[in-house]
Parts: sequence; structure tokens; C-alpha cells
Amino acid sequence: MSTEIASKESEALWRAVEDIIASPVLRTSSSLCKLLRYLAQQSINEPETPHKEYQIATEVFGRAADFDPRLDSVVRVQSGRLRSKLAEYYAGPGSKDDLILTLPKGSYALSIQHRNPPAATAPEPTVSTQEEATHTGADNRTPTSSPRLGRKGLIAWGFFVGALAVTATLIFISYHREISALRNKVPPAPAALQTFWSPFVRAREDPLVVFTNSVFIGTADTGMRYFDPSRDSRDLMTEQHYTGVGEVVGVMELDRVFNQFQRPFRIKRAGLFTLDEARHNNLIFAGSPVENVHLAEILNMREFIFRRMPGGPNGCDYAVVDLHPQPGKPDTFFSTPRTRPMEVDYAIIALMRGLDREHWTLILGGTSTIGTQAAIESVSGKEFLEELLGQLKIPSGADMKPFEALLRVKVANDVPLQTQLVAARHTE
Repeated sequence: MSTEIASKESEALWRAVEDIIASPVLRTSSSLCKLLRYLAQQSINEPETPHKEYQIATEVFGRAADFDPRLDSVVRVQSGRLRSKLAEYYAGPGSKDDLILTLPKGSYALSIQHRNPPAATAPEPTVSTQEEATHTGADNRTPTSSPRLGRKGLIAWGFFVGALAVTATLIFISYHREISALRNKVPPAPAALQTFWSPFVRAREDPLVVFTNSVFIGTADTGMRYFDPSRDSRDLMTEQHYTGVGEVVGVMELDRVFNQFQRPFRIKRAGLFTLDEARHNNLIFAGSPVENVHLAEILNMREFIFRRMPGGPNGCDYAVVDLHPQPGKPDTFFSTPRTRPMEVDYAIIALMRGLDREHWTLILGGTSTIGTQAAIESVSGKEFLEELLGQLKIPSGADMKPFEALLRVKVANDVPLQTQLVAARHTE
């Protein structure tokens, strides 16, 4: 790269950084602004040098020379927050920016991509896929139209962070994916990912990802709560459907995983999902079935289930229940009481046969949107999948078998920090 080109690239990077910092998404967080500027400077000065957690802790967050990452998670927590904020920015204020900055999970180095490839990039072949994208108009209402997206195009869905509580905030999904001719240079996925995802990447048809969009009663002004079909009239349902930030980040993570396999997937919000589609597709559910009653009707989970439990000790109305607990082990798992900042959540990963047994269904959901994000990120990583496949005694390259697993998620600042595999059991 010539000095002139390098200079232009660095100028474009700094413009992008300052635009992000000046946006409503990031300008109120001085620590994240400082971290973003630091990572950008490192990308320019030392692009080939891995960034160390110790280095960031001492140079960005002012930690002492005896900093121990095992005792202080500041870098991991703040990096997770920055990762989510970047996704939020490009889903909203930066939806048309040419330069896209991301912070890949497990890395402290910025990934820099152009939304529109340079003219020198080899032309991309046209590949058609079936996919439904959700977007919102000026009134933030989610339309029911279903445009199809291309594998080699930009995948866009807008979002604004939504909270899975009575006073939830509207989220709209907008994610932009750039896949250029360089895709054929993507290194092969690790063996653990190839084994776990084989039912979906080896299938003839592209899988259908169904993400949660809960229905609420009320408005943001008067107060909101989940729609309860046992006591609420459908006339009271809000016209807006809400999706948690964990589902949005999770779908983005799934896109990264399927990119490694050079496979597309289709996407649909749960409110538009039909029973006929359940019979004829490989399905990936991103979000808890408890938030979509019609989804719960087609899912037959045998070991771990989400169950509504009004008056539970966490102040919420649902938990994860172990249908066959081991002697001396608990049978019900509650997240942190909602009167306190969330510290613990629980999630389920379940792989089961489809309704016709020729297809597969994968459930990735938590008792909150944070748990859902953790479940999806877990099955996107080599280390976790190696542990999971080891517990299930599934060798590398072998065929997957139906199973259900329970996860305990440690949370800080609404970011899943650490995930523990509590139990994993075959269901056939």
C-alpha cells in the first residue's frame, strides 16, 4: 500500500470514528469513545500487532501495572459494550456510512470494511436467495412485506435497542453485510463448527432464521407489558412489535458464522412465521419460545423448558425448568431479580428433529434478550462447541444428534460476559 493510499485510508477511518463518537449512540460514554479512538490509532500504527488486554487496561482505562485480567474484567466488558454500540450505530445513524467498523468477538482489533467495494474489486456474481427483511417507516411500525435479499448483496435490517420488560423500547433491525469476491478467501471454519452446524450447512435449502418479536399491551407513554392471550383482548395489542438487542446481535453473529460456510440464510420475524413453514424448512429460532405462543406450540422440548412462573423470586414471570433434574440439583433456574442490575441469566440450546423429521430445528434462547445473545454467541465459537460436543460425546465430523443444553450466563452492564455449560443431554 502506498503512502498516499495509506493516508487516505487513515483519514477515512478517523472521519468514521469521529462521526460515531459525535452520534447519540456513543457521545454520552467517554470511556467507550476513548476505547474506540485508541483501537483506531492502533489499527493505523500497528495493524499487524495483536492488541493485548493488559495493554488496553493500562493505557486506556488507567489500570495499575499489577493489573490482572482474571480479577478485573473491565476490558472485556467495555469491549462488549463497544461491540453492541457499533452495531446500534450502523443500524441507525450510520446506516448509510461507507466505512463500517466492527469489533469481532474475541478480538481487540477493529475490523474495517467498505459498504461499497472499491472499483478495483472483481465483479460479484449474482446469486439469488430467499429472505425476508424487516424494516420500519417513519412511524416506527413494522410492515408485513417480505422483500428477498441477495447472498452477495447488503443485508439490511434496522434496530433500536428494546428491553424485555414492561417498559420495552422499540427496536428495529438493520444490519448491513458486505460480501465481495474476497469471500472465496475466507478460511475454512474450525472442525467443531463444521460438526455442529452440519445439519444446516449441508442441507439442500437455505435455513430459515426466525427471530423473536414480542407483542405488547400499552404504549411507551402509558406503560407496557407483554400481551397475555388468557386475559387481554387482541384489540388492545400495540401495532408495534418489539425485538431485543440480543436477538439482533445474535442474527448478526449467525451471519458471520454462515459466511464462513459460504452459505446464506433466510430471515423472518416470528409474527409472520407459519405452521406450513415449520413443516418444510430447517429452522433456527433466535429468542425464547415463551414470548411467542404459536412457536411454543410446535416445539417439543424434553429436558429443559421455558415456563411462565408468576410471582417467582426474580420478580419476572418465566424461568428455565429442568424436567429431569439430577439428584440434589435444582429444577428451576431464575435470572437476577429485576429490581437489581442483571448479573445472571439462563439460556437453552436445543437441537431437534423437524415436524417431518427430514428437517432440523435449533432453538437459541434465554430468559432475557441477553441470554439469547449468549446462546447464539456460544454456538458461534470454537471453544464452547468443543466443550459441548465433548459432553455429548459427538466426535469431530460425526453426524449431530438431537440434544438440549442449559447455559448459565454471567452478565455485566447488560453484556453477556461469561457462559457456563450447566448440562447437555441427548434427547434420542
